[in-house]
Amino acid sequence: MIASITGEVEHVGLTTAVVSVGGFGVQVHATAETLAGLRVGRQVRLDTAWVARKDESPLLFGFRAPAEREVFETMLGVSGVGPRTALAVLAVLGPDDVHRAIAEGDATAFTRVPGIGPKGARRIVLELADKLVVPERPAEPAPAPVEPWRAQVLEALVGLGWSEKDAARGVADALDGREELAASGDVPLILRTVLGWLGAAKAGTRTADRGV
Repeated sequence: MIASITGEVEHVGLTTAVVSVGGFGVQVHATAETLAGLRVGRQVRLDTAWVARKDESPLLFGFRAPAEREVFETMLGVSGVGPRTALAVLAVLGPDDVHRAIAEGDATAFTRVPGIGPKGARRIVLELADKLVVPERPAEPAPAPVEPWRAQVLEALVGLGWSEKDAARGVADALDGREELAASGDVPLILRTVLGWLGAAKAGTRTADRGV
């Protein structure tokens, strides 16, 4: 089992990232929140879960903390819950809310996850009632808010012809030091800002190539 990976981020996409480990590019599936915290060219350590199922290609899933991996792996024990659904649960609820919902028997919380209906939500609460208990430890700091605009901006940039790698790098560099703009979540404004940065960077490269 691959319990964790550490290496340089080579690529960040909409649903996966590629981390260079020992000369190999390892593809890792993760939530949008986890991917938003990665930066191309920087080192990262992720807790991981290796999922290999019959008639399906093996997949590696990455998490920011062991608590997320614990919830993910426990969710896989529920009838009808696959790795993508388990990852969606983490993306929508997070480990703390999952523990709370199970402890309180709150099946409604799981219906917020795309693909999980009332019947499936009740089954999750029933099957995990004695498997996921609230950890007896101080509450962990709340994770940083999800940036719902990031996926939209990346998708728009890819649609305009930029590679996912350049788009992800452009978003990171263009918004470096512009926390207020990133916090605003204004997709059109953020997109224009990133496009302006990418255009300027491209023009600068061409100028350098001409020796001007």
